[in-house]
Amino acid sequence: MKLDILAFGAHPDDVELGSGATIAKEVANGKKVGIIDLTRGELGTRGSAELRDLEAAKAAEILGVAVRENLEFADGFFINDKEHQLAVIRMLRKYRPEIVLCNAIDDRHIDHAKGSNLVSDACFLSGLVKINTKFDGDDVWQEPWRPKHVYHYIQWKNISPDFVVDVTGYIDRKTAAILAYSSQFFDPKSKEPETPISSKNFTESINYRSKDLGRLIGVEHAEGFTVERFVGVNSFSDLI
Repeated sequence: MKLDILAFGAHPDDVELGSGATIAKEVANGKKVGIIDLTRGELGTRGSAELRDLEAAKAAEILGVAVRENLEFADGFFINDKEHQLAVIRMLRKYRPEIVLCNAIDDRHIDHAKGSNLVSDACFLSGLVKINTKFDGDDVWQEPWRPKHVYHYIQWKNISPDFVVDVTGYIDRKTAAILAYSSQFFDPKSKEPETPISSKNFTESINYRSKDLGRLIGVEHAEGFTVERFVGVNSFSDLI
């Protein structure tokens, strides 16, 4: 299956938090979108890896993505080395996306910047013809593939975006996908320890942060991204 967009997240729920509304909008526009989680989030204070597997599947269904896979890297301890790069390269060559979305370039959680760098490096390496990969024991060598664009979504820190996407009308879908991770976010009845993302304020921030980004371009809601190289347009009319 060739995808138009492949979104990577260090943990299940990263993609939803950073780019869930954009993904929902692209799916509604007929694009094929997939999600690859690098870890199962097994070190998370609340819930469990098994529960987050179920929550991730539910969130994927809400967003309408075509595929979701998990590379099962070690939460908190994966590194940007050859072994992990090759695992990401196999996914890039399997799905051959035009656009890759990945973690914020800098963030509160150490896995986010690590995941950002890992996926970015793998996107470049995936285009090199002398890197040979096979997928899941297949005897056929994969063809090289380099995505045209790599965009980094914004997470905990208020990084200044290089561009923002109008997601007006899709914030409710994003919120529903996020709240599918019921073990992780605000629940007044939960007896589990509090975390930075389990507060009511954090849940409310999903809406008010997207409204603030929307304000920048005169729309109701938006999501922001940073880029690794300049984004070109055909004419001024492509800009809102």
